Amino acid sequence: MKIISNSINRFISLETSSSILLFIISIVAVIWANSSFGYIYEVLWNHKFTIGFADTEFYLAKPLFLWINDGLMAIFFFVIGLEVKREILEGELTTLRKASLPIFAAIGGMLFPVLIFVGLNIGQIGAEGWGVPMATDIAFTLGILKLLGNRVPLGLKIFLTAFAIVDDIGAVLVIAIFYSANIQWDLIMYAMVLFGIVSFLSYKQVYSKYFYFVIGFVVWLLFLKSGIHPTIARILMAFTIPIHRKVDCMSYFKSVTKELHFFKENSTESNSLMSNQQIEAVGNIENLTDEVYAPLQQLEHNLHGWVSYLIMPIFALANAGVVLSFDGLEDTGHITTNIALALVLGNTIGIMLMSFIGIKLKLADLPEGVNYMQLLGVSLLGGLGFTMSLFIANLAFEDVALISAAKMGIIIGSLVAGGLGYLVLRFSLKPNAAKE
Repeated sequence: MKIISNSINRFISLETSSSILLFIISIVAVIWANSSFGYIYEVLWNHKFTIGFADTEFYLAKPLFLWINDGLMAIFFFVIGLEVKREILEGELTTLRKASLPIFAAIGGMLFPVLIFVGLNIGQIGAEGWGVPMATDIAFTLGILKLLGNRVPLGLKIFLTAFAIVDDIGAVLVIAIFYSANIQWDLIMYAMVLFGIVSFLSYKQVYSKYFYFVIGFVVWLLFLKSGIHPTIARILMAFTIPIHRKVDCMSYFKSVTKELHFFKENSTESNSLMSNQQIEAVGNIENLTDEVYAPLQQLEHNLHGWVSYLIMPIFALANAGVVLSFDGLEDTGHITTNIALALVLGNTIGIMLMSFIGIKLKLADLPEGVNYMQLLGVSLLGGLGFTMSLFIANLAFEDVALISAAKMGIIIGSLVAGGLGYLVLRFSLKPNAAKE
């Protein structure tokens, strides 16, 4: 339990600082878009960049915000894929019993927001945005838990993390199935052949990060050109990353200890330079360190910081800049209202109700040290959509006015859900409730 506690706390610490940065960047984006320099914001993100040879078929030309959403965010979804595989093989989704409550909660948190949005939107434009309110932003939700300090039981942290990961799986499937069009199945076939080759190599425990990177880029490009959103390509490629280690911990400890003794015995009197024997010892230690890491764990560890502190803030800067205007509200105002209500009410009702049903049917267990009032607080936090909701909004709508209305609904709904969730947890958690 101590190891799990430390791992969860490290993960939450990273997501918390990321959530603070995301919040600041989002505020900057809104202020920038509504300032006298708003035209620069619009021109910058819509400026078209071309990579390749424009006079041939071998080029990609996209506005900058699409390079971010389709390209840079591919790394974000790759990390999600790594997290999902880790949780399935080694974490909180290893058995159906452990995963049952997060699965029940995620089903409720996806189904009910969709039902509420569709119900409120009957007979009005914008029905294609039904997928927007069904996503949960793990960075902001964990950030709010962190604000509550050691009041939060470990079981609640683990539940929220597992729930958010299952929710991400659902969101990615929705993107791949419902927000893709004009599919070229021949390109998908080529991509799946490459995916099959890499999967076979992974099964045989053959791994080269450079080879996997090249194949991964080709698979991403084929999905992009095929009409299926390339997020699914990154998830698939993440599943091919091996989780085995070449060197176990005890062998690593013995070998490194031996090399360190060798390093000490061959020390020089120079304060600046090492002996050739010391250089060789350091090289051996570096090689051993690479081999004691599981490739999946190493990639997740190395990329998580880049995603949290660079990719997601850039995405927020490019997508959160909503022009706050009352013009055209008679046509699009319902989109803002319906998304906000679906985020808050849909997630709260859905997560709470489905979790309650799972527990009462004895198909799931309430986490240790967690009561129903705290579960209600987490259910409210499930309505904090932001990153994934903004991403889906850009896929769901083509009309700029509808996109802006959706973004306003996401921001309003997320603020309400986050604020109410914090208050419920703040008054329902006892001091020093966390268990190590």
